[in-house]
Order: sequence, then C-alpha cells, then structure tokens
Amino acid sequence: MGDPKYSRKKFEKPSHPWQEERIKEENDYIRHYALKNKKEFWKVRSILKNIRAQARNLQARLRYGEKQAREEMDALLEKLRDKGYLKGQDHTLNDVLNLNVENILNRRLQTLVYHKGLAHSPKQARQFIIHGHIAINGRRITVPSYIVNKEEESTIEYYSNSPLSDELHPERPEEEITPTRIPKMIENEQQSQGGYNRS
Repeated sequence: MGDPKYSRKKFEKPSHPWQEERIKEENDYIRHYALKNKKEFWKVRSILKNIRAQARNLQARLRYGEKQAREEMDALLEKLRDKGYLKGQDHTLNDVLNLNVENILNRRLQTLVYHKGLAHSPKQARQFIIHGHIAINGRRITVPSYIVNKEEESTIEYYSNSPLSDELHPERPEEEITPTRIPKMIENEQQSQGGYNRS
C-alpha cells in the first residue's frame, strides 16, 4: 500500500470569524476573480503569507551577515520572478514584502485564460479549464488555481482536441481582451450581476 501520507491543510482560516471589513474584502475578491469559495482565497492568502515570512526571516539573517542567507535570498527572488509574482530583474526583499494577494491571483490559470481573451469572463474561464478545454504547452490542465510560470504563459491555448479549438465555435470570444479593456469589462459584468461596486 505504501506509506500513508499525512494531508496538511494548505491554508489557514481567519483567526476571527466575524470581521465585517475582512468578510467584505474576501467577498470582493471572490466575485472579482470568480473564485469557487473562500477556501480558494484563503489558499492564495496563505501562499502570500509564507512568501513574506521567508522574506522577513532572510532579512533577519542578513543583518547578522549570514552568507547562506544571501544565497537563499537570490534563490527566492529568482523563484518569484519565474512565477511572475515579481516583474523585471532588480528586486530586494522589500519588494517581496510589498506583494499582495492580487499578485498571486493574477498568476492563476483562470485569470490568465480570461486576460488572454480565451473566455468571455473569469467565470467562463473557470468552466473552460474544468471541462478540459485549456492546455499549457499542449498539455491539458483542469485546475483553475494552477500557478502559471512566466515561460508557460505564452503557451496557454485551447486544447487541440477541444471543440473550442475551432475558430468558428460560437463560445469563443470574438475580439481580443486587451489589458486596457479588462477593468471596464469586469465593471460591466459586475453591474449586470447586481451592481457590485469595488472600493
């Protein structure tokens, strides 16, 4: 049977269950990025928390002149650049501490499928991924929360065996969704769903 694997939670629940401002913020992100539930948001927040904890730990070790900490810092920054969380090349640990949940959410496959114009909305992007219509490097990915590396981003496309690979398929967006159009489209979508207004 093999060794039993102890499954650990990949997220932490909020310490206080009833905080109006936090609940509103979570609901805003869930609606904005078409997340399935709060658990998905908590996972993203835990990823960010772990990254920032690493950065704070490295800052403390660097103050003591630890050489190994310098190597670990370079490795961490390189990893975050590869993930697309950091843009460009010259970064410090302060840049890592300035990351927010949107930096993580914007690297999810679901978000990028929408931004690349392969779906009409974040919600539809999620459906396309779950139903096996989206591929990365020709490999079908069915996990909306998959974090896309920078090198993989340009290879996001419709899966070759999917009906959506046909350019005449009625569900395909007719015009490309450029970054400048994204905020307006999201605003229109939110208004049609009940007048959501993000502060």
